[in-house]
Amino acid sequence: MSQYFEVHPDNPQPRLLKQAVQILHGGGIAAIPTDSSYALVCHLDDKAAAESLRRIRGVDDKHHLTLLCRDLSELANYARVDNRQYRLLKLGTPGPYTFILEATKEVPRRVSHPSRRTIGLRVPEHAVTQALLELLGQPLLATTLIPPNETEPLNDPHEIRQRFEKQLQAIVDAGACPMQPTTVIDLSGDETVLVRRGRGDPTSIGL
Repeated sequence: MSQYFEVHPDNPQPRLLKQAVQILHGGGIAAIPTDSSYALVCHLDDKAAAESLRRIRGVDDKHHLTLLCRDLSELANYARVDNRQYRLLKLGTPGPYTFILEATKEVPRRVSHPSRRTIGLRVPEHAVTQALLELLGQPLLATTLIPPNETEPLNDPHEIRQRFEKQLQAIVDAGACPMQPTTVIDLSGDETVLVRRGRGDPTSIGL
């Protein structure tokens, strides 16, 4: 049974967020709001939690999971970034963009792509997500909350509670989010590739 935390979308109550962070530290899976849609998140260093995250989402190890980072400097600890990539990252962070980059040794091998050693990274622009990341002190491992065999992400925390209460340990309700996933941009090769067009406008970062 999941714990349900109702928080203010712009000024979330630290006491409630600290309880949610304790659940994440203890290996729990949480549904949290972001600037694109709700996401499933867990602690980066917890192998069992990462496996649960994939199972709830219905994806295998070839599906790119994403690291939610506080800012660009934290992101650079987990990905190899050259000048070309950095310029695009600067334009797209914080915001509803996920960038696929080559992972550094800071990223556990089990959560990066098994053959390409790449990882999705992003800096969300949402007060609740940022406050959770600040309290946790490190990135969260995340995936868009799209139920198995469906194509649309969930943005209503009450529906999330109704459908996933028995599978999640925490739900952070900050009201409805946009119902679009992030725009995904692959920067891991020589060419920049638009993988998925989502909420972020590619033209605003020069694509």
